[in-house]
Amino acid sequence: MLESLQAKQIRLVGLDVDGVLTDNGVYVGLVDNRPTEFKRFDIQDGIGVALLRHAGLKIVILSGRRSEATEVRAAELQVDACVQDDHARKLPAFENLLARFGVRWEDAAFVGDDLPDVPVLRRVGLPVAVANATPDAKAAARHVTTARGGHGAVREFVEEFLRARGHWERTVEAYLTERGERAARPSVAQSR
Repeated sequence: MLESLQAKQIRLVGLDVDGVLTDNGVYVGLVDNRPTEFKRFDIQDGIGVALLRHAGLKIVILSGRRSEATEVRAAELQVDACVQDDHARKLPAFENLLARFGVRWEDAAFVGDDLPDVPVLRRVGLPVAVANATPDAKAAARHVTTARGGHGAVREFVEEFLRARGHWERTVEAYLTERGERAARPSVAQSR
C-alpha cells in the first residue's frame, strides 16, 4: 500500500514502455515491404493514464528504444512528453524532463521493470516496479505491483496512488462527467 504523505508530494509520473505499458512482446514484420513493429498495450492502463491527467499530474513516457508504436500510443494517451533513447540513457533524459517541467526528483514517481530503469528508480521520490520486473528493478523500488507489465500494472498503481492521495472518487467522477455521465446521481433515499 502506498503512503499518503509520499503520494501527495508527487507532481510527475514517468512510465517505461516495454515491460510496463506493454507485456514486453514486440511483433516485427513487413507491411508494404517496410519493416513494421507492433506492440500490445493494455486499455485499462490507458484509462489509468487518463485518470492521472484528470488529477492534474504531468505524465511522461521514457523508453530505451525508439518505436513508432510507442509514438502513436503516447499521442493517444496525450502524455506531456515522450522520450525514446536508443541507447537507454534514461537518467539524463529523465533529469531533462524534470527540469523542463520544474519538478524535483523527490516529487516524481517512475514505473519501471528492468536494468535501464534502475538509475531513475534509485533517484525518484516514488520508485515503482511491476510484478514481472527484474530483481534489480524490484530492489530499487519502494512499491511493486501485483499485476504484470502490459496487464494492468499501471492501472493498479494509478488506483492505489490516487486513493493514497485521497483523490480517487473525485478523479473518477471528473473522468465520467467528461464522458457524458452526470456527476449528480440520485441518492439512495431519492431512488426509493
